[in-house]
Amino acid sequence: MADAGENELSFLQQIGDVLKSIDKESHDVVNQKMTELKIKLEKAREFVDKMPGIQCSKTEQLKQIDVLRNQLTIKTALLEKYKNSDQFDLNR
Repeated sequence: MADAGENELSFLQQIGDVLKSIDKESHDVVNQKMTELKIKLEKAREFVDKMPGIQCSKTEQLKQIDVLRNQLTIKTALLEKYKNSDQFDLNR
């Protein structure tokens, strides 16, 4: 998905094409390239809007990360506890 995201959000080449066409191409060609750039910008907006967590503020995202880290710590400790208990000793 990162490659698709990078492709959706990469405008440099297209902007360069528009700028080059302003001096060298007809008005119709420039309009066509501008329209293509506008379409790509709209697709990028839609892509960003669909990204997970985009509707949350930075503070909310940091809180969620903290909660998930705490859950990971608790679950890792439980796994270690059960791994080290005799209940799961297969050598008996």
